[in-house]
Amino acid sequence: TFTGRRIAEQTAGSFKKISLEMGGKNANIIFKDADFEQAIATTVRSSFLNQGQICLCGSRIFVERPLYEKFRDELVKRANALRQGDPLKPETEQGALASKPHFEKVKAAIEQAKKDGGRILCGGTPLESRGYFLPPTLIEGVDHLCQTNQEEIFGPVATIMPFDREDEVIEMANSTRYGLSASVWTTDVKRAHRVARHLHSGLVWVNTWMFRDLRTPFGGVKESGVGREGGMDALRFFSETKNICIGLT
Repeated sequence: TFTGRRIAEQTAGSFKKISLEMGGKNANIIFKDADFEQAIATTVRSSFLNQGQICLCGSRIFVERPLYEKFRDELVKRANALRQGDPLKPETEQGALASKPHFEKVKAAIEQAKKDGGRILCGGTPLESRGYFLPPTLIEGVDHLCQTNQEEIFGPVATIMPFDREDEVIEMANSTRYGLSASVWTTDVKRAHRVARHLHSGLVWVNTWMFRDLRTPFGGVKESGVGREGGMDALRFFSETKNICIGLT
């Protein structure tokens, strides 16, 4: 159409392929048959590494009900034991948030979690020290559809929720508008493949987290981005395939 042609003419000078890696509200799913020590140690990292300021952090923790209380209590214990302080000191495990505006945003998210019915199991209160220090915060008792579980907080804040069935946790994990990454913890290989196939995430880790080979595709689905980084997938995204068709007589 004429209008479409005019728009094309106006934008042709800046029309580019753009790969976007955006936010995440990533699910961390722990089944009752998971290797407990491996799952709990990695969950501490995936929830609170770099003060949660990583787009791939597992900020929504789902634990199968028979394991829930044991896992929750151990996670609280280990989160409370993380050492906060000067990030230049080798013993420090948790530093400060990036800026005052972000510090205020994360605090507001914790207050919203309380309004959503959440119980603060650990953390939640800024440290009385110089800088924007907020201890690892774990929240229980919030619905998977509440604001706390739908908006990316990008801080040392994670929620923990029990589940009973495989289909139930898949539905909860897929309930956000994001789809960057997810983690699945189980010793059942068939279950791992089955759940991973149904998760709306560009990247699914099984019994690990933050393990990447730069030759493999990386990127999100839904509002977590468009395009893929890594290896041949990145080359394909930023190139155009030409079709040359020759008629033979």
